[in-house]
Amino acid sequence: MTFEARLADCLPPGALLTSDEAKRPYECDALSAYHAMPRVVVVPETRAEVAAVVRLCAEYGVPLVTRGAGTGLSGGALPLVDGCLLSLARFNRILAIDTANRTATVEPGVRNLAISEAVAPYGLYYAPDPSSQIACTIGGNVAENSGGVHCLKYGLTVHNVIEVEILTMEGEWMTLGGRGLDAPGLDLLALMHGSEGLLGIVMQVTVKLLPRPQLARVVLAAFDSVDAAGAAVADIIAAGLTPAGLEMMDKLAIEVAEAYCHAGYPLTAEAMLLCEVDGNEVDVAAQIDAVNTVLKRAGASELRVSRDEAERLRFWLGRKSAFPAIGRIAPDYFCMDGTIPRKHLAAVLREISALSHEFALPVANVFHAGDGNLHPLIAFDANSDDEMQRAAELGSRILALCVAVGGTVTGEHGVGVEKLNEMCLQFSSAELESFFALKQAFDPKGLLNPGKAVPTLHRCAEFGAMHVHGGRLPHPEIERF
Repeated sequence: MTFEARLADCLPPGALLTSDEAKRPYECDALSAYHAMPRVVVVPETRAEVAAVVRLCAEYGVPLVTRGAGTGLSGGALPLVDGCLLSLARFNRILAIDTANRTATVEPGVRNLAISEAVAPYGLYYAPDPSSQIACTIGGNVAENSGGVHCLKYGLTVHNVIEVEILTMEGEWMTLGGRGLDAPGLDLLALMHGSEGLLGIVMQVTVKLLPRPQLARVVLAAFDSVDAAGAAVADIIAAGLTPAGLEMMDKLAIEVAEAYCHAGYPLTAEAMLLCEVDGNEVDVAAQIDAVNTVLKRAGASELRVSRDEAERLRFWLGRKSAFPAIGRIAPDYFCMDGTIPRKHLAAVLREISALSHEFALPVANVFHAGDGNLHPLIAFDANSDDEMQRAAELGSRILALCVAVGGTVTGEHGVGVEKLNEMCLQFSSAELESFFALKQAFDPKGLLNPGKAVPTLHRCAEFGAMHVHGGRLPHPEIERF
C-alpha cells in the first residue's frame, strides 16, 4: 500500500488532505515569501492518530513538519514537497487549571491569549504576550521560545513553562520538566524551547500563571532623535528600574501604526518609548515618578502617562499593530529579529538607517528595547524580483551587524529557513557539529523538520566563500541533516 493509503486507513474522514486546493492554506507560514506545496497534510484529532502518523512517516522515510497556527515569521513551518505537514490545530483544549499551584495544562493548539482569558476569573494570567497572541498557539510558542512586549520583566516562554510532553520521531512519549521546583536529570525542558520542531512534537504544555497586577500604567515618551531614545533605554535600566515592558518605535513605525489604529501617537517624534510599570498603587506611583525623572533627563520632548486602562491598552495596540500596519506602505515585509547589547542601540539604529538608504528600501524599527531584541521591518514588493533580493540582502546585513556588536541573529522568531546563512556568521563549525549531534540523538533518521534552523557545514563553506552577507535559501530541500 502507498503511504497515502496507509494514512487514510488510520485517520478519520476529513483528516487527510491530498488535493492542491485543500493543501494551499498550509504552503507557508507568516514568512509568505517562501512557500511549497506539501505532499500531504494531516489534521488528526487524537494522540493515537498523531502517533500513527509519526509511525508511518518513520516507516516510509517521509519528512514530517509540525504546524501550529502558522504565525511564525522565519519559515519554520514551511512544508516540504515530498513531506507530510502535521497540523495540531484540533488539539485546542485547556485540560486543567490549578489555581492553588497557579498552573494550567493545555494542548499545543491552544491560543496564547485563550489561556489568560480562561484564567481571568481567578485573577490570574499567562505572561508571555507575542504580538500575534490572539492567534499563535502555545505549541508554536514553545518551538520558537516566543517572548512579547512584557518579556523584560516576566521572561520568555522558557521562563513560564514548567513541563512539556513530547512525542519523538521514534514514537517515544517523553515528559520534560515537572511540577516540582526542579526536575531530575538534564534540563531537557529548556532544550526543547526554541528547538523549532527539530527534536520532537510538542503534545502537552503546563504553564505558570501569575496574579494579575493590581495596576499597570504606561509612560509614552517622545524624542527628537533615535539616539536620544536609545540612550534613554540604557538610562532606565542603569537606574535600577525593571519595567514590565520597554518598547521603542522609530518615526516610520509611529506613522504607520498611528494611521492603522489611531493609538494617539506623537507624529512629530523621531522616536518613541513605551514604558509600562505594574504592581500596587503605591509602587506604581513611585515607579512612574522615577521613570519620568530618567526620561526628562534623557531629553524626552513629550511625556504622557496612561490615564486609565483603556488608554493603556490603546498605547499597546499601536505597538502590537506595527507589523500589519506596514501593509500601508508596501505589500510585503521581512521582519528581522536580531538581538544586541542595549548599549549599542543608538549606533545600530544609525547603521540600519544608512543601510535603508543604501538599498533604497524603507525600514520601520519597532522592538523590545529593554532586552535589545530588534524587529526592523523591511518593506518591499515581492512581485519585484529586484526588490525581494535587495530586501533579503538588507536583512542579512542587519543580522551581520547584530553579530558584529556582540549580539545574535535571532531573539524570538527562530531561524527557520530565513536565517540559515547568518547562522554561519554566528557559530563555528565545531558548534554546528554539536547541533547536528544533538539532532541525531533525538531524531536519528533526520525526518523532523529537515533543512531548518541549523545550516550544514557545506552551506557555511559556500556562504563564506561568497564573501557577501546576502542571499536566502532558495528551497529547504536543497540540504538536510
